[in-house]
Amino acid sequence: MSAAEKSGDLYNVKKLRRLIELMKEHDLSEIDLKEADHHVRIKRGGEVIATTVAPAALPAARQSAAEPARQSAADAGMLLIKSPMVGTFYKASGPDSAPFVKVGDRIGPEKTVCIVEAMKVFNEIPAGVSGQVVAILVENGSPVEFGQPLIKVDPGA
Repeated sequence: MSAAEKSGDLYNVKKLRRLIELMKEHDLSEIDLKEADHHVRIKRGGEVIATTVAPAALPAARQSAAEPARQSAADAGMLLIKSPMVGTFYKASGPDSAPFVKVGDRIGPEKTVCIVEAMKVFNEIPAGVSGQVVAILVENGSPVEFGQPLIKVDPGA
């Protein structure tokens, strides 16, 4: 056992690698540990993915029945805020709270647009883009997959 392990040092590389393995094994997006004067916070998959929607951007198998197979030319310039993890989508911080965003709201990159709950951890999702909210693509309380589009944003509005 090394001196770092004997002292309980949270910054030990072996311990950090084991924490990362546990995150992958249990599909965790974040670990936050505090012990005496030491603090370790590890995040993965926390970036919001914003992509331009093109007619062939979504595979046909992933399109819902409500979504037409062909997207209009107006959708070509839209950005999608996608889920950075698997979890449950919430549009507000609580049942009696106002939603973070509504259709028509103008947002900036730092604006929290929703919460995705994974493994009892409520992760606030920032927009990552600027523009006007055109559509909220997920029902409140619905399960979401990694990379699933959550919110459609018009960057030119």
